[in-house]
This record gives sequence, C-alpha cells and structure tokens, in this order.
Amino acid sequence: MNIVNVADLPVGLNPHHVDARKIYDTEHATAVVITLQPGEALKKHITPVDVFFYVLEGTGVVEIGEERETVGSDHLIESPAKIPHRWSNESGDTFRVLVVKVPRPTSETKLL
Repeated sequence: MNIVNVADLPVGLNPHHVDARKIYDTEHATAVVITLQPGEALKKHITPVDVFFYVLEGTGVVEIGEERETVGSDHLIESPAKIPHRWSNESGDTFRVLVVKVPRPTSETKLL
C-alpha cells in the first residue's frame, strides 16, 4: 500500500507558476492536485490526452474550448484531448482541483 499526503509533497515547477503537486504517476495515468488562490489562473493550454477534473474544494471557473462554467466541490468535468482549456479562481477562497490525465502523456502540454 502506498499512502500519499498531498501537503507533504513539493510544489512542482510548472509554466503556470501555481501550486501543482503530482500525487500519482505511472505508465498508465498521472494525477496532480492544483491549488489556486483568489485571482490565480492557469494559462490556456492544450493537453495531448483526455483529462478529467474533480473539484476538491472551493469554486472555480473552467474553460474548455468555447465553453465556460463555474463549478464547485464534488463536480467532475471531462476535457477531451487537444482542446484548449484553463482554470481560474475568481472567488475569494482557495480553489483545489484534482487533475487526472489518461493515458499518461508521452508529449508535453502546449501553452497557447
């Protein structure tokens, strides 16, 4: 059994300059917990594989393609491969989301 405490993991370097902690990484999938403080946002980017997001805490705005929605805790959002997407925290509270990429990407995410 492997148990991971997200708070104990280092913040990974990323082009968005936000708190992103890789919690799972195998040849089949990868998972990251992203924390956005009020006013923080990811840069719009394209992921080479399908992604699903599960909101752990707070309220955030997700943009996928031309769609934009505000979502909160316990929402699951699907994002197909190669579609521009981003997250932003327009609230006054911390926003945390679990990001799962399946299958594990073999090429880099492309910033727009």
